[in-house]
Amino acid sequence: MELFHILNEMEEMIENSPRIPMTRRVMVDEDRLLDYLDRIRTTLPEELRQARWLLQEREKVLADTRKEAGRLLEDAQKQLEKRAEESEVVKKAQAMADEIVHKAEQVAREIKQGAREYADEILGELEEELDKIMTQIRNGRAELRGVKVSDGVNSRAAQG
Repeated sequence: MELFHILNEMEEMIENSPRIPMTRRVMVDEDRLLDYLDRIRTTLPEELRQARWLLQEREKVLADTRKEAGRLLEDAQKQLEKRAEESEVVKKAQAMADEIVHKAEQVAREIKQGAREYADEILGELEEELDKIMTQIRNGRAELRGVKVSDGVNSRAAQG
């Protein structure tokens, strides 16, 4: 950087300039000092332009970084919302599934109970029919043996 070089030269000139006795002052060559100042003025615009460019680049990088951070934050928020919704959907689906299973079990119990009652009813009717048939068989056998059946029920005493 030219500016630093010029400043170093100025510093060297001051260090090598004659001192005024009993003071901290030095005598400086006016023309040389003015020459250095002119060189600084001509160098400054370039240095300032580079500094501005660096600042602009820095701001650009910062803006890009902020934009990227915002995008990442937005993506993370969307992911979080999506997972929350999915979690809620899963919870609702689980609740619905539990309710369906509960209703199915209840219906199955009712069907099973109805089937038992129906089977008991059929078996009861079958038992009555079998009792009638057994009575008819006993009566038929008793008749074959010549025993008189009074009330439709053959007693063991009458058979004996």
